[in-house]
Amino acid sequence: MSRLGNQRGSNAGRAAAILLLAAVAVIAGGVVWLIVEWQRPYQGFARDGVFVEIPRGLSNSAIARRLAENGVVRSRLAFDALCRWKSPATLQAGEYFFERPTAPAEVFRKLAAGRVFVHVVTVPEGKTIREIAELMEREGLTSRAAFLAAASDASAVRDLAPNARNLEGFLFPETYQFPRRVTPERVVEVMVKRFREVWAKLQKERGAAGEGSVSAVVTLASLVEKETRVAEERPLVAGVFQNRLKRGMALQCDPTVIYALEQANIYDGSLHARDLHFKSPYNTYRYPGLPPGPIASPGEASLRAAVNPPKVDYFYFVANAEGGHFFSSTLAEHNRNVLRFRRLQAQNGRNDAAKTSARGAPQRNPR
Repeated sequence: MSRLGNQRGSNAGRAAAILLLAAVAVIAGGVVWLIVEWQRPYQGFARDGVFVEIPRGLSNSAIARRLAENGVVRSRLAFDALCRWKSPATLQAGEYFFERPTAPAEVFRKLAAGRVFVHVVTVPEGKTIREIAELMEREGLTSRAAFLAAASDASAVRDLAPNARNLEGFLFPETYQFPRRVTPERVVEVMVKRFREVWAKLQKERGAAGEGSVSAVVTLASLVEKETRVAEERPLVAGVFQNRLKRGMALQCDPTVIYALEQANIYDGSLHARDLHFKSPYNTYRYPGLPPGPIASPGEASLRAAVNPPKVDYFYFVANAEGGHFFSSTLAEHNRNVLRFRRLQAQNGRNDAAKTSARGAPQRNPR
């Protein structure tokens, strides 16, 4: 081989080596860039955050493009490469909320884990359908009117309460997590489902004991819920009402009168003596027995008390001016407790008249 041939071969070898080194350098640089890019937080959206909807069935490349278009990641290519490298992982569909600068690696983990945005809303015990509807509207989940329309359909509990006019009493009070675009029908469905779960558990505890239809038990539980917030009193209140029902005595439950007035849109925030004569089947001063349906959503404790009320000797109770009640077995004893209540009420009024007036709480009618 000539010296010229050797020289040409040597030059070709050096060129190939240079190309190889260049390729290695480019690849290494690309890998370093990807590693840095995957760990570098980015926020190309407004300070108040951005929602990104990931539809079901969207490819990883399309997801990367959507995230880049919404300013969640800086580089669509870098995020797509991350998805390919993590190929066994599956990105979950749903709506995601990003509120701060986030690295692509963290964005990937969020989507792979399906940490979708949820709206947390707590429905307190003892709320009526109307109050729950107002709560849902304040929380921005649905309008009051749309929620009331969904809750007016009692078909979801027709097997439990054939005569139910709506879902009053069956929207279980609890803390829920809903997506941002949830429908009122779905909210109602979830709340009724939770009621069924709690009811099934109580039925197992109940066994052969307990009396009354589901509707009657839930109605009684709603009265218990509205009468007292003291946990240990709930069974006692249920026992008093059960005793009065067996004797054919009027329940004389103030919250039922308030509910009747609210349904008629004439409740002014206070309960007056004239209201006790208001003509409504819910008025348990005027009509004996339970009202035709629940007057609020009872919690588990009140449901448990109503499922199997304890045997007690009490037929009366009156507020004790400290959040609880005095219980009594005879009318004479009850009348003494009423006087006792009024003395305490007067004393509290003298000590804190301004505060009591500002609260505007309705004056209860002792029974």
